Amino acid sequence: MLPSLRSSLPFTLALAIITYLVFSFVLSSLVLNTAVAVTLGVVLAGILVPVLVELKPLESAGTTSAPKTVTVTASGPSVTLYVGNLPYKANEEAVRELFQQSGAVINVRLMKDRQTGRRRGFGFVEVAAKDASKVIQKLNDFEYEGRTLKVREAKERQDNDDSDE
Repeated sequence: MLPSLRSSLPFTLALAIITYLVFSFVLSSLVLNTAVAVTLGVVLAGILVPVLVELKPLESAGTTSAPKTVTVTASGPSVTLYVGNLPYKANEEAVRELFQQSGAVINVRLMKDRQTGRRRGFGFVEVAAKDASKVIQKLNDFEYEGRTLKVREAKERQDNDDSDE
């Protein structure tokens, strides 16, 4: 099931049930035939619920599975550091706390496998340029949760082009 559907499904079901019950009771009091009232309730709920679901605030629809990346604006230049051999259970907040002990952290991104969604054991930490060498010196070969971290300045991503230029 899609994460956005999983988070909005309880809302949609509750809305459909409430709409159905309201229309059924209102229409059954206006219309003599109960079968007609139930049919109209189902049809009106089927039209109204999708409209109301679209009007639901988007912030609450996708909060369960989206990775949290907190960015802090810092004055001055920044450096992106590669962090390898991270424990698979480490999350962005834990890595941020570890790196903030050595310098100003701007952003933390931990890589995940596309198919499984599990962490891949490496990531990138953006730090203030003035703190980068201190962070590398302090945390490279640092023992963290049973793993020896590898921290170095990240290299620019290269395209995998085989074309001659």
